Amino acid sequence: MKFSTRSRYGLHLLRDIAIHAESGPVSISEIASRHSMSLKYTEKIIRQLRQGGWLSSTLGARGGYQLTRQASAMPLGEIVRYLEDSPLLLDCQKLRPGCPRCGVCLTRSLWQEALEAMYAKLDSFTLADLVRDTQLCPVHDPPSTYCCAPRRQ
Repeated sequence: MKFSTRSRYGLHLLRDIAIHAESGPVSISEIASRHSMSLKYTEKIIRQLRQGGWLSSTLGARGGYQLTRQASAMPLGEIVRYLEDSPLLLDCQKLRPGCPRCGVCLTRSLWQEALEAMYAKLDSFTLADLVRDTQLCPVHDPPSTYCCAPRRQ
């Protein structure tokens, strides 16, 4: 399964806000700048994350965005499920009334199990794990050029 840029950047943006949480609300322009993203695309993803309940906003000169709950209470699978248009491995996983093979498909259950296993694994990691792993990874390039996989200690 290939994740959309919305999911990948969504996790990066949430991680960024979590890292800078102690400084107060984080502005969209700061986030976009740190990730070399366009302001418009950053706003779009932030809006979705806010609508999904992961972010809240504060207005004013010192306004910006902050997490609505602790990073340790935000499973990555939950976030990715929300941001992905179609969390399916194959289109045929959708129940299509006209599909003549739906009832006899030998691989349908395999793909469904694989999808469930992937999300179960993502659910075993939280945003706090990404924050911790970011602190463990020696990064010398701009944030938009790296990706650290979550690791358990």
